[in-house]
Amino acid sequence: MIKTIYVEKSVADHPRSRLIANNFPSAKVIEIDHYGEIFNRNNQSFRIQKTEPGLILAQKKNKKVLAVPKGLEIGEPSYYFSHMLNCLYDCRYCFLQGMFKSANYTVFVNYEDFHKEIIQTANKNGGRAFFFSGYDCDSLAMEPITDFAKSFLPLFEKIQSSTLELRTKSTQIRSLLNIPPLNNVICSFSLNPQEIIELCEEKTPSLESRINSIHKLSSAGWRIGLRFDPIIATNNFRKIYENCFRKVFKKISKENIDSISLGTFRLSSTQYKRMCKDRPNEWLYSTIAPSKNFDRFGYHSNLDTEILNWCQERLFHYAEGVPIFKQS
Repeated sequence: MIKTIYVEKSVADHPRSRLIANNFPSAKVIEIDHYGEIFNRNNQSFRIQKTEPGLILAQKKNKKVLAVPKGLEIGEPSYYFSHMLNCLYDCRYCFLQGMFKSANYTVFVNYEDFHKEIIQTANKNGGRAFFFSGYDCDSLAMEPITDFAKSFLPLFEKIQSSTLELRTKSTQIRSLLNIPPLNNVICSFSLNPQEIIELCEEKTPSLESRINSIHKLSSAGWRIGLRFDPIIATNNFRKIYENCFRKVFKKISKENIDSISLGTFRLSSTQYKRMCKDRPNEWLYSTIAPSKNFDRFGYHSNLDTEILNWCQERLFHYAEGVPIFKQS
């Protein structure tokens, strides 16, 4: 439950600010000049804030559509945009806790400005571009509050030469099931074995719940993406991931899958240091090591290759013909 809402004065009267705030009638509302006053201030504890995060309603003023970081592309040319910063969930491997000083949820309510920049970016690329949502947040986890998909899906209905990918772990799919499927929208689910979910993905839906959501969406005609990322190395990773793949493809036909992506657990050096500071006894962080130039932490190159190659081979078995992307 949100107890405190910070609202930038510039969007205090924005209709979306009012709609979102109305979900929390007992919350204390504090007006601010700029979200950075709260979100970027020093000497904050991400872990302490995560136990009772506040909500910040703000206006995104600078560039809203950015090129996807190298190694994470799926479509070409690839871009991402973030209508929100931070996530409802609390995954132990999540890089957001190493990137942001604050655990408060920040929602940029000026969706209409995002729409304009997405259209401009698509036009710059001859109408064809791949847009990714869910880099700095979960695309659908707070859908009942933010109406993100409800606002952005009609936009992509108008620019059908471009593609939108919604990345999520959520089962909040009602807004998608309430409309006809869009052929240029991919509903992508981050998946891990239930054993890893219980160890590392606090507050997230179970694997079974995610599979059920995928089944409902695919049965309704929506395009589906499967994102096994990050894959977590354990002593029995082959056994638990084989079981995970079997469960997924027992219920989801490969004909309904647009693509699959694979990636192992990795962090930038800055993210790693911040996360170790906040969780000094976290076993997960001890499993990765610095690269040669110390700019990132991840599994040893031999282990990384072994994991990705094995997963790719097993997924070929279950989903032959489906494009599989390795991400780094």
